[in-house]
Amino acid sequence: MCGLSGEIRFDGSRPDLAGVERMTDRLAPRGPDGRGLWSQGPVALGHRRLKIIDLSDSGAQPMADPRARLVGVFNGCIYNYRALRADLTARGHRFFSDSDTEVVLKAYQEWGASCVERFHGMFAVVIVEQDSGRTVLIRDRLGIKPLYLAGSPGRLRFASSLPALLAGGGVDTSLDPVALHQYLSWHATVPAPRTVLGGVRKLPPATVRVVEADGTCRDHCYWQPRYTRRPEHAGLTAQDWTDAILQALRTAVRRRTVADVPVGVLLSGGLDSSLIVALLAEEGQEDLATFSVGFESEADEEGDEFFYSDLVARHFGTDHHQLMVPSDRISQALDGAVLAMSEPMVSHDVVAFHLLSEQVAKEVKVVQSGQGADEVFAGYHWYPAMARVPRRRAAEAYAETYFDRSHADLARMLEPAVLPARDVSGDYVRAHMDAPGAETALDAELRLDTHVMMVDDPVKRVDNMTMDWGLEARVPFLDHELVELAAACPPGLKLADGGKGVLKAAGRRILPREVVDRPKGYFPVPAIKHMAGPVLQRVREALSAPEARTRGVFRRACVEELLAAPDTHRTRRGANALWQVALLEIWLQTHGIR
Repeated sequence: MCGLSGEIRFDGSRPDLAGVERMTDRLAPRGPDGRGLWSQGPVALGHRRLKIIDLSDSGAQPMADPRARLVGVFNGCIYNYRALRADLTARGHRFFSDSDTEVVLKAYQEWGASCVERFHGMFAVVIVEQDSGRTVLIRDRLGIKPLYLAGSPGRLRFASSLPALLAGGGVDTSLDPVALHQYLSWHATVPAPRTVLGGVRKLPPATVRVVEADGTCRDHCYWQPRYTRRPEHAGLTAQDWTDAILQALRTAVRRRTVADVPVGVLLSGGLDSSLIVALLAEEGQEDLATFSVGFESEADEEGDEFFYSDLVARHFGTDHHQLMVPSDRISQALDGAVLAMSEPMVSHDVVAFHLLSEQVAKEVKVVQSGQGADEVFAGYHWYPAMARVPRRRAAEAYAETYFDRSHADLARMLEPAVLPARDVSGDYVRAHMDAPGAETALDAELRLDTHVMMVDDPVKRVDNMTMDWGLEARVPFLDHELVELAAACPPGLKLADGGKGVLKAAGRRILPREVVDRPKGYFPVPAIKHMAGPVLQRVREALSAPEARTRGVFRRACVEELLAAPDTHRTRRGANALWQVALLEIWLQTHGIR
């Protein structure tokens, strides 16, 4: 787990090494254990290392293979690297390290870009072919590891975070109106390839991009499961599906124990993280470190779920750590969390994850986390309604249940200069919903949520907040084989029992029933949700700053209306509308964007 950066020149000049060094240094929190730079001809690579596998200097990056004439940088973990190494050794390859990075390079030498289809893991990879001048960029199937891009005439830069690209300089920081429309429509989600900045893009998940020496490039999407029922599953009973899901999850959790350092668990006390703890205990792991965070109540809303996390910790005998955060610390921690964001994220638990990660990183370098289960197994409250919708109405129903606001609402919020003429967010959803490969309206929604919305909301959130403290978060519910199985699972089994029915059935076999049958919980941060005093003060400061007034994004009357009743205005999905507006401005100001 690390941070990577680099620059490719297409105009015959040398890369800007000082710029690459600045990008690399900005990635220091992601990789506090080592720093490396490499440059030859038109390409320069930078790397910051977090030592998880092969703790020796043999695993340092950028890594070169002189015989194959390849150089690469890699962020992530290949969980099946040992099996791949054995296969490659049998094919005649020789290794000088015990790292998964070297396995990536040898695999590319043996199988070319199709090697990615053999990888189980999370990864962003950049490989330079020294002889051809070709550069290959690869991102994992579910976008767990980020890869940001900034192009300009004669040059392409890339990095593991958007702030790193900004540190390199020369980035077009104007707002992208389409991305802004999406941000305000989908609870701050901006899907690849866009970001809110016009000059920064991101490589889509499950994509291999080949960049030739002259700057021409081509993309290949190497994975997309079908959300349809398969002939090989015909005749499976509900119990058969529970057996299959539990076995696939068991494999996914076991895979994510691969490390040369201890692996802990972020334990919320909900079904998903509790299942991870139970399966690790089943594997015989002792002294498992688990971590929970809670917040003070605000407006009669509870801010912690310690009752359930404590119950799970006692049941499985974990080494449990509990962090209670007072409300006045939220406003103090907010700017640090925003500084860690590659893109603005409005979910309340961003600050929670950042604070929790700070404490967890003092104990372990790797944790498993339960993110993704609600999207993969239909756990959210809006899914049952979609199951009753005809396939042809999928896009319309999705907009009614998922969108924060309509295009007409946005026309009343945004200045005309940043308002697209069309409902670009609606167009995007219609295109995805109408695509083949999804059997029902719910299948189409789960496909969109899993492969688009989840990638650029909870998955990105966990990566950004944990890696800002040099903490690697692994997400077994996003194991690609488990996702494929869940995609094929009949929707009724997922919707059963109030949502995640098949997962709850698996949970009842290995968890206390109080954990499985509890009301659904979230990661609450009441001080943000209800705009508690210090948070509201920070919001007012940001929206009244000179740059906010001159930026020309939101109509001033809209801002004044929101500020007049900060805990009143809610989006269709119940989010605080003022927080969405303010967080964008806080993010822009924090990252020095005028």
